[in-house]
Amino acid sequence: MIKAGIIGGAGYTAGELVRLLLNHPEVSLEWVHSSSNAGRPLCEVHSGIAGDTDMLFADTHPLQGIDVLFLCSGHGASASFWQQNEMPRGLRVIDLAQDFRDESCGYVYGLPEINRPRIAEARKVANPGCFATAIQLALLPLAASGSLEGRVHTTGITGSTGAGVKPSVTTHFSWRDNNLSVYKPFTHQHLTEIGATLRHLQPSWSEGISFIPVRGDFPRGIFCATTLRTALDTGELTRMYSDFYSESPFTHVCPTDVDLKQVVNTNKCLLSVTSRNGEALVISVIDNLLKGASGQAVENMNLMFGLPEDCGLRLKASAF
Repeated sequence: MIKAGIIGGAGYTAGELVRLLLNHPEVSLEWVHSSSNAGRPLCEVHSGIAGDTDMLFADTHPLQGIDVLFLCSGHGASASFWQQNEMPRGLRVIDLAQDFRDESCGYVYGLPEINRPRIAEARKVANPGCFATAIQLALLPLAASGSLEGRVHTTGITGSTGAGVKPSVTTHFSWRDNNLSVYKPFTHQHLTEIGATLRHLQPSWSEGISFIPVRGDFPRGIFCATTLRTALDTGELTRMYSDFYSESPFTHVCPTDVDLKQVVNTNKCLLSVTSRNGEALVISVIDNLLKGASGQAVENMNLMFGLPEDCGLRLKASAF
């Protein structure tokens, strides 16, 4: 059994990760660290696992006794953690924060659809961001074939869990319910990692992405609509995307329109592609807490330990 530990165990992504690891057939969850909840039962914070475990939050993080460490603390905390702790020989690390997504300090960018062989050999993996995952999966086949043309335009709507568990003005019910709002237009932090991946695949493309993130009035899920110029028709695009993702267990091109309920509670990314009058529309939908965070982290763990990529991740969508 793979022995796992989690640091930063109180947030939404950590809660999903706990649920996945408790039910993973090849994993033993050894401890979940939370400095603010030490000694409390996990199920008091993550109510969705009530009846699944009697574990308490730990106030220590013994790295020597585990095989894989998941870092789920806020952005910036991971770099600080490694300044204060030494990484044991043989330990593998999966970091869900953005600190090392630039592949500094020996980390590999953890998007399996393009980095599967590198992830399998890695000791340290930087898990992609949620919007970054949805937008990159909408564009990878075009970039890999040198087919990105001109500036890309994306509007993405995300659920309130994307803002984290700490309450704020824009996450509480009275404000969020029956409401929509734009935030960080053209400046979202995930644009850096998206641009790095696309330029690596297609160095000649330099126009960039105009990205408009939108707060949705629902808890979880990301719906992205991406448009760009293309000379390819719908059939050609569909074949390109289907061929590119033919080896991916979770990313699929659908012949009909896609919607959020098809992916919420799953590790899937579903895509639909359409072309008309020289313009392509790519719709990508994911669960921001699973394929956009904890599910993809477990997917990366599976690759790092030589397990089937979908082990412990065949999950039922919320769709009927």
